[in-house]
Amino acid sequence: MTAVPLAVVGDPAGRRVAHFQDAVRARGLPPARVVAWRTVLDGAARFHPGETVRIDSPGGDPDVERLLRGVSDPTRVEGTARWYRGFTEAVEVVAAAVAAAGGRLLTAPADLRVLFDKRLCHHALDRSGIPVPPSPTSGPGAAPVRGWPDVRELLARPGLRRTFVKPAHGSSASGVLALESGAGGRVRATTSVELSPGGALYNSLRVRRYEDERVIGAVVDALAPDGLHVERWLPKASQGGRSADLRVVVVAGRATHAVVRTARGPMTNLHLGGARGDLGAAVAAVTAAGGSWEHDALGVCERAAAVFPATLCVGVDLLPATGWRRFAVGEVNAFGDLLPGLTGLPGSPAAGLDTYAAQLAAVHASARQDHHAPLAARP
Repeated sequence: MTAVPLAVVGDPAGRRVAHFQDAVRARGLPPARVVAWRTVLDGAARFHPGETVRIDSPGGDPDVERLLRGVSDPTRVEGTARWYRGFTEAVEVVAAAVAAAGGRLLTAPADLRVLFDKRLCHHALDRSGIPVPPSPTSGPGAAPVRGWPDVRELLARPGLRRTFVKPAHGSSASGVLALESGAGGRVRATTSVELSPGGALYNSLRVRRYEDERVIGAVVDALAPDGLHVERWLPKASQGGRSADLRVVVVAGRATHAVVRTARGPMTNLHLGGARGDLGAAVAAVTAAGGSWEHDALGVCERAAAVFPATLCVGVDLLPATGWRRFAVGEVNAFGDLLPGLTGLPGSPAAGLDTYAAQLAAVHASARQDHHAPLAARP
């Protein structure tokens, strides 16, 4: 089999590139050529004729974060709007250079522009009939959230007494607040944000609760200039007495990997103390509730991925409702495949493969069919 020449735009010293190179090596292929994000931002990136190019996350390199977000401390939360502008502009530069070299990208720039704006992504999913949490900020025509007074007003609306407030261009739960309003107008926020005495916001690996409205308002006011997305906090199913959701990876239109994430609070992200749950128990719970794991759970994820047909791989955050019978899509992640050690679902094209090996298999399957065909999702 003729090897497809591969390149990856990423952090040369990062885990993501290392895992991808491991998969390349395991397939018996020449190493992928690594194009550093710093090289892209410096305007010096070049691509070879006929290369298939993977765009990976620019996160992890402090210098790249500083250039994109304009802050020297990578733990700072602010600067996501500037990050979004710099990142999407850089992707367009990469796309033009790859096209000029006669290569192809595994992710479309137009998809990334939507995937990294939660307001646009929510609108695109909703418009396509994908179940999503109700949101007053969805779509380009929605009124912007200018600060805490706007959020306070939204909390008073029917169905929004419990909401998630998310930076529009954030990732990995950075800057996310789970807000609850109660009797007498009291509010409580669950978040990983740490507010410094000087008013700066920092990411923390410890989830904390704030009940002082002045502190909550200060956090929201600091986040608002970068853009905020607000959506209803849906009650989720539980497993072992802990709230549960799933990350489902979709490769070339097929759900290939799934992991259950559980936590005692609303944030199940594994890096914030969430734990992997029992996938077999989740499948059994869906079946016991009268649902179909393949159709009702994985099918929703495949439909969500189909909204971005020119992107090879996405990670879908799937929210099972209480009782495991209904599902909604919380987010679709462009770089949602960092799940070390997780092998593919039985019966899927990725059975026995990790997320990176599954993507390589899809790339080479597509190359055998037509080297110049887009890697579109299956209908």
